[in-house]
Amino acid sequence: MTIGGVTIAADDPVLVALASANRNESRFPEPDRFDIGRDEVGHLAFGHGIHYCLGAPLARMEGRIAIRSLLERCPGIALDVEVDQLSWLPGTLLRGVRRLPVRW
Repeated sequence: MTIGGVTIAADDPVLVALASANRNESRFPEPDRFDIGRDEVGHLAFGHGIHYCLGAPLARMEGRIAIRSLLERCPGIALDVEVDQLSWLPGTLLRGVRRLPVRW
């Protein structure tokens, strides 16, 4: 099988990594940048089809409330270190930083 110009043989190991979801440069401009207004069509965070997350509407509502509250209370919030100084947690399921120093 060939996917995206890469041939995968029948006995090749394949790792599905959720951390790479929604980071396709041909689908999402600047996929590494947090963009709260990004078009969510094709977004994979909550699954798809019969496996779509039942809690997705609640999670989206919680996210809207949390981010709105943070920005209202700390309108000048900004990262307090260079991006390359962030220490990322290891793992293939989720992506996150050990610390996120901010200033406001």
